[in-house]
Order: sequence, then C-alpha cells, then structure tokens
Amino acid sequence: MVAADACPTIVRRFTGPEADELAILCRPEGRSLDTVHQADATYRALAALLAAQHASFQNLASEILFLRDVRRELPLALDIRARVLAELGQSAGAPLPTFIQQAPVDQRASFELAASAVVPHQREIWSVHDIRASPSCACEGCAQSGARIICLGDQTALYTTNFYGAGANPSEQALDMFLAAERLLDQCDMGFRNVVRTWIYLRDINRDYDALNKARREFFRRCGIELRPASTGVQGIPFPEAHDFSMSLHAVKSPRPLDVAAMSTPSLNEAWSYGVDFSRGLRLTEANKVTLYVSGTASIDETGQTVHMGNFEAQVDRMLDNIASLLARQGGTFQSLVSGVTYLKRSSDAPVLRALCHKRGFDGFPCVLVEAALCRPELLCEAEAVAMLPLATAKA
Repeated sequence: MVAADACPTIVRRFTGPEADELAILCRPEGRSLDTVHQADATYRALAALLAAQHASFQNLASEILFLRDVRRELPLALDIRARVLAELGQSAGAPLPTFIQQAPVDQRASFELAASAVVPHQREIWSVHDIRASPSCACEGCAQSGARIICLGDQTALYTTNFYGAGANPSEQALDMFLAAERLLDQCDMGFRNVVRTWIYLRDINRDYDALNKARREFFRRCGIELRPASTGVQGIPFPEAHDFSMSLHAVKSPRPLDVAAMSTPSLNEAWSYGVDFSRGLRLTEANKVTLYVSGTASIDETGQTVHMGNFEAQVDRMLDNIASLLARQGGTFQSLVSGVTYLKRSSDAPVLRALCHKRGFDGFPCVLVEAALCRPELLCEAEAVAMLPLATAKA
C-alpha cells in the first residue's frame, strides 16, 4: 500500500445554483513504483479528494484512464481499483471507467486519471444510475461498455464508457461503433441529437481516418444530424485486439428545448467544409451552468490548412490562439477552463509546451498530457478543453 500523497491531484471546482461540479486530474508519481503501487496511490488520493468535497465515487460522472500499455496495465489498475473501492465500501457507487492507451509524457508514470463529479446542493433533486450497453461482440472490452446517467433537477446527462464496432473492414467497424452508441442512447430515451461531445480513438489514424470520416458522415446523414457534436479524433489503442476504433460520448436532454449552439471563430473554418463532421465547439446552457465544449484544436488556419509545419513553438501558439478566440466569442477566457487534454506527437516536446502554456495562462487547471499521433502527420500538438460560465454572466 502507498500513501495517497504519492499521487498529486489537481481539482477545479465550479459552483452553480444547483450543484458543485468538479474536474479532477490524478497524476501518480512514477519514480520506481510499478503500476500496482501507482494505482493504489491514485485511487486512495481520488477517494480522499472526493471526501474532502463531501462526495464519494457515486458522485463521479466520468472516469478515464490514459494508459501507457493498455493490455498490460489495465487489468492491474482495475484490480487495484476494485480492491480499494471494496475496502472503502464504495464498490456499488462507482461508475464503469473509460480507458485508452495514450502514454503519459512522464515516462515514469503508468497512467493518468481524469474524472468529473457532480455534488448537488440538495440531494433530493439529484439521482444517478448505471446502464450496461448491448455489446457489439463477446470481447472483454464490449462487456464493459455502458453509461452513467445523472439527473439534476429536470435535466438528464449521460456519460458513456468505450463503444466499439464490429465489421470486416475499418469502414464497417466505424459505422457499427456509431450504431452501438445509438442503441444505448435509445435505451436511455435519447438519440444522437442529444449528443454534445464525442471522443474517437483510432488504432492507426493514418490508415483509418478517412474510413472514420466516411462512416460518420453516412451516419449523421441517416440520422439527420445538422448540429454536429464537438469532437476529438486522435490515435489511441483500444483494449480489445478485435477493434480498431473506440468512442465515448456525452449527451444531455431536458423536457425544455436545450439552448445549444455551435462555436466558431474567424481564425478557423468549419471542419465539415473539408469532410470532417464535427463542430469546432458547442455552447450548451444547462441547469447549473453554461458549458463550452472546445473540440480538439490544432495549428489550423481559416482555410483549413496546417500552418507552421515543423515549428513546434509556432504550432502551439496558433493552437492557443484558436482556442482563445473560440472561448472569447462566447464570453470565456483561459481562466474559465475547468479541464482539458493536450496531445503531443512527441513527448519530448512537453517541457516547451508547458512553458508556452504557462506564458499564455493555459495552465493551472486539470489537463491530461499524453503522447498520441494526430489526424494529420504534420501536426505536432492538439488540445481540447471544457470551460464553464455562470448562467447570469455568459454571453449569448
């Protein structure tokens, strides 16, 4: 057993009229500790942090593990997770976790953990329950597919784990992945029109990105989706060998029409203009806040072209300029951010990235930092983010 303080945590809390919402990052100290010890420290640190916020694992909305080697480390991490939760008497309240192989830039760390939690001011207006998905196949990954459903007032939010698709080729797998998600949404009396955010991981992004975009466009056309979700599409190794794609998503519904709109900026054109069906970001007015979901954003210009090829510092600056502009047009700034993920093509660029982000104020919030190949070979970095604004002050 390792003390919880062996795993530094970062938390950002947003207080709205109905709940406190927490964004959490657990980044275990590598040193000489192995995955088992890192997992033990991580889950004890997460439990202690939640307790300090008068919460428990039942308050978690989502939990994702970014692992260095998913086949080797995921079984170990999940086993320790189960032991710690049982020891704390919280096994029944914990959600199904999401997981993907994207190596932390700290070479000593086996994984990083990002989580979000909802802590209601009045428990009678809040409820949570979990649902299992209909699996695409009999593999161990599909057996763990499902979602957590959180009701806060009259609003229902759904947070899924990994979805996979079955098929004889990448196009069939990608399309079936969307169909698997649609089946679970239907179980929850939702549809893809309720989806505001997707995360899509490809085992080989250079080989299969075109197949993904073709399948997504076909699926959206069939469903009549015009307001595309915010999204990230990067390389990530799914746990089951049988699948080349993995997707998780977030959906929201309310008896009242949701106020949701696409985010845009003059510094970026629309991604669907060059065949990639996602919004640059979505603004959602919810029961507790206004949320700005910024899609995976890189060094792209207003014509959709990559700029500053081979120049890492300039690519970071353009990426941050694009994110800042998306936020500013909705009344947000980097100080409004509560969480994020930054993807680096080369982990060796991490020190330069951290310095540039600190200089621009793009730090101080829970932001996972991992190595991953991006959708264009020339891109060296990409970041996604979530910002939260008070209902009374958010820009319409």
